[in-house]
Amino acid sequence: MTVASRKTEAENGARPFQKAVPDFSKEQDLAAYERMLTIRRFEEKAGQMYGMGLIGGFCHLYIGQEAVVIGMQMTLKPGDQVITGYRDHGHMLACGMNPKGVMAELTGRTHGYSKGKGGSMHMFSVEKGFYGGHGIVGAPVPIGTGLAFANTYRGNDNVCLTYFGDGAANQGQVYESFNMAELWKLPVVYVIENNRYAMGTAIARSSAETNLSRRGLSFNIPGEQVDGMDVRAVKAAGDKAVAWCRAGKGPYILEMLTYRYRGHSMSDPAKYRTREEVEKVRATHDPIEQARLRIIEKKFASEDQLKKIDAKVRALINEASEFATHDAEPDVSELYTDVYR
Repeated sequence: MTVASRKTEAENGARPFQKAVPDFSKEQDLAAYERMLTIRRFEEKAGQMYGMGLIGGFCHLYIGQEAVVIGMQMTLKPGDQVITGYRDHGHMLACGMNPKGVMAELTGRTHGYSKGKGGSMHMFSVEKGFYGGHGIVGAPVPIGTGLAFANTYRGNDNVCLTYFGDGAANQGQVYESFNMAELWKLPVVYVIENNRYAMGTAIARSSAETNLSRRGLSFNIPGEQVDGMDVRAVKAAGDKAVAWCRAGKGPYILEMLTYRYRGHSMSDPAKYRTREEVEKVRATHDPIEQARLRIIEKKFASEDQLKKIDAKVRALINEASEFATHDAEPDVSELYTDVYR
C-alpha cells in the first residue's frame, strides 16, 4: 500500500472488517435483497425526477447506504420507533410507508405524507412508527432520546432507533442526549451512518476521534463499528443492540461504516473525492450486489428470478412516480392549515 493510498483510507475513515457474520436464511436474503433494491430504484427515480424539475428544494439520496436501514429494520417489532435526519427516503420505505405517498410528498402533492408541505426532509407516519426526517443537523438525537424516555415512562419494552450522520456526531445536543440516555437507562439505539464525508469534508478533517463508536465512552455507553455495506452484519449488530435496550440496560451506539454514491444533496457535484474511489466501492462493497452474488452462489434464486424481482420493483416505483405526477397540488387554503399560532 502506498503512502497516498494510506492517506486516502485515513481521510475517508475506511476500516477493514474481518468479523464473521451469521448467514441469512433463504427467506431473509431474498427479502433483504428486494427491500434494498426497492430503496435503490426509488432513489434513482427521485434523482431523475429532480433533474426534470418535478421535485424542488433539497433532496438527499440514500443510494449506497441501503443495507443499514434494512438490516436494522429486521431487528424491530411493532411499537418500536424510528427517527432520522434529512437523508430519509430509505428509512420511510424500510418502515413500510407507501412509495406513492413518499413520492407524492417529494413532488409537493395533496396525497403526500405531509400533504405536499413537508417535502423531502419532513415526512412522518406514526402508524408505521416513523417519527420523521428532520432537516436540522443533529435534531433527531434529542427527539429520539425523548421517544425512548416516553417508552420508559409508559413502562413498555419498545426501542427507538435514532439515526444521524458522521457530521451530526459533532453537534453538542448529541452529547447532552447521550448523558441523559445513560443516566436514565433509556431504550435508544444511536445509529451513526458514517458515510465518510458529511456535507463534503472527510471525517479525518473534521473529527478528532474518527472512531465514532467510541463517542459514548465518557458516558459509559457501549458502542461498536459495523460493516454498514453488509446487511447481515448490520442485523447481527442490531439484534445485539436492541436486545441490550429491551433488557433495560440503557442506550447503545452502532457506527455503521457505509458510503453514499451521490453527492451530499442533488446540488453537490462531489468533487472532494475521486471517481475511482466511488467506482471501487461500487465494484467491491455494494450492498445489493453482495446480496445478489450470495443468493446466486447459494442457489436461493436464479438470475432470471432475480431479474423478475427487479422488474417487479421497477413497476412499483414507476407506479409511484405516475401517481405523484398526476396527483393534484394542494389548494392555496392549505397554506393556513397545520400551522401553530
